[in-house]
Amino acid sequence: MTEKKFPKWLFGVSIGLLLFVMGFVTRQYDDIYRKAIMICLECIGIG
Repeated sequence: MTEKKFPKWLFGVSIGLLLFVMGFVTRQYDDIYRKAIMICLECIGIG
């Protein structure tokens, strides 16, 4: 008998998608985007 196993990588992808959707629903992408822009501007020397 061959049992069909659940791939381990699929569990990780599922958790990642869940966290991504939770962050999108709670509008946390605004903070992350703002921080990324500030870091880029500091590296260039504008900010």
